[in-house]
Amino acid sequence: MSPRTVRDIAGAMRRTTRRLAREVGELRFGAPVTHVYNPLVYARRSHDAYIARYAASKKKVVLFGMNPGPYGMSQTGVPFGEIRWVRDWMGIEASVGQPEDPHPKRPVQGFGCTRSEVSGDRLWGTIAKHFQTPKRFFADHFIYNYCPLVFMEESGRNRTPDKLPAAERDPLFEICDRHLVRVVELLQPDQVIGVGAFAAKRAETALRERGRSTPPVAAILHPSPANPRANADWAGIVGRQWKELGLCGKRK
Repeated sequence: MSPRTVRDIAGAMRRTTRRLAREVGELRFGAPVTHVYNPLVYARRSHDAYIARYAASKKKVVLFGMNPGPYGMSQTGVPFGEIRWVRDWMGIEASVGQPEDPHPKRPVQGFGCTRSEVSGDRLWGTIAKHFQTPKRFFADHFIYNYCPLVFMEESGRNRTPDKLPAAERDPLFEICDRHLVRVVELLQPDQVIGVGAFAAKRAETALRERGRSTPPVAAILHPSPANPRANADWAGIVGRQWKELGLCGKRK
């Protein structure tokens, strides 16, 4: 791939992400949601570094998660962004700002956060164990989130996008669907994988509604600690799912 093509893909990814950040930033959400974080804005530097370093080429597989976790992308700007994997394995670290209205129980401390994002630790830890280096993984794969926003209730409890009322959910999904399609157009994967059933369903819907029959969409088990199956043996289950999808090639 030529240097120009690499720059074109990375530049287009940054532009479509800017548009996503702007459009979802114009939406408003009511109770029980009291706080909304948009890490594409306040953690823009590290998110841009993630795109520039790892989304500058076409991929065989693109994986989509649901939305940021409180100690992952909310802190680092990187999907499933458990700090030690982002900083020490991917080599990304940048200054992180603050959301417009921080929740007192969910502070953004950036790369200084000491809390662990379990989902991110499981996902990136398993990837690192198999592929060993980011170069080997990102040569053919990329991980992104369907929705970039974090929703919190007054108690600090996380509220997932699928639990929003229809009047708020539908405009959000329309924007995120459009962005997902654009990412797939740019990266041209052979396969789209939802990390969890929600992300897979949204990918299927978005691609089908825009007349896109390919690439095929599948799902793997979400690594959330709220999922009893994930707590039992997430790496083992996902390893088997990966093999069933024919995606467990040899390490390069």
